[in-house]
Amino acid sequence: MIVSVVSMPGGTTTRTDPAGARERLAASDFVLVDVALPLAADRPGPATSRDGQSASDLMDADGRRVVEALGLASESPAWFGVTGEPVRADFLGDRAAFVVPVVDDGRVVHVHAMATERHLVTVHRGPVAPLENLAGRLAQERPADAVAVLFLLLQEALDTFRRAAVAGLLAVEDLEDEMFDRRRPEQVYRLARMRRRAALLHHYLLPYLQATDEIVMRRMLSRDFPEERRRLAQEFQHTGRLVLTDIHSLQDATRRAFASYSSLVSGEQNGVINRLAIVSTIFLPLTFLTGYFGMNFSYLTDEMESRAVFWLLAVALQVLVLGGALYVLHRTHLWRRLRDDEGTREP
Repeated sequence: MIVSVVSMPGGTTTRTDPAGARERLAASDFVLVDVALPLAADRPGPATSRDGQSASDLMDADGRRVVEALGLASESPAWFGVTGEPVRADFLGDRAAFVVPVVDDGRVVHVHAMATERHLVTVHRGPVAPLENLAGRLAQERPADAVAVLFLLLQEALDTFRRAAVAGLLAVEDLEDEMFDRRRPEQVYRLARMRRRAALLHHYLLPYLQATDEIVMRRMLSRDFPEERRRLAQEFQHTGRLVLTDIHSLQDATRRAFASYSSLVSGEQNGVINRLAIVSTIFLPLTFLTGYFGMNFSYLTDEMESRAVFWLLAVALQVLVLGGALYVLHRTHLWRRLRDDEGTREP
């Protein structure tokens, strides 16, 4: 367990234990406490303890124990620090608690945050890079109170979704360019992964925005809600809508890339079918002549026995049909169109 205390407004970060953080919470008027609990894979011992508790149960117990050690058990909701809690936002009179989704290193993690007028407490599993970035910004931003720090945290969480959506959008565009240069089967798998990633971003962000909008709108309708906090709330809502639009753009881009891939495949299949049709056009008369003269009718066997008749009908007639078919292809420019189509697909 790693407990970091950020003193405000200076933004100085110190490492301590839960007891030391509890003293700072009681003595300081403005402080940020960040608690990084160990991941299940980092815990020593097997996945199940001697008394039958699973690793998830132990993690939940760790989360609640750290809340009790910080002296926040009475003022925090029952779900605060519990593993597997979905995104949510609760207003508890003079404090607010959130489960904030954050995109960190390609995965979505949930950060529990509780803000009062005097402090902001965050609890999460493992290191989260966006929180470290937030701690570095506090010295520059110098927020006025813990609520302002909370909105910075919410904005930083939205920025992680925006960066993930923009990176995915650029990756899809690069992949689409690769498809037009040279189509490969593994590109479909990469597109499917990008489409799944866009769906996961939308799956985590949309419920979070709905939950936060509900609590923010309820607070904004209150007459005692300060004007500065109203401005921060409106900026957060505006940013949330923009990020959601970026994710929708990523979803549209993946659909467009799939459609482009399907169009390329259809074009290649059409080219193959056209070649087969041309070959069939050439050899169909030849096949007819071969089958006709291969029949054992008395006229064929009695009247067409000479070598001259054989060369005239069996060979010259086939050459004539083949020459006529090639002439038609030349006049209709079918070969040229097929060659041009092939040239547009080759790099």
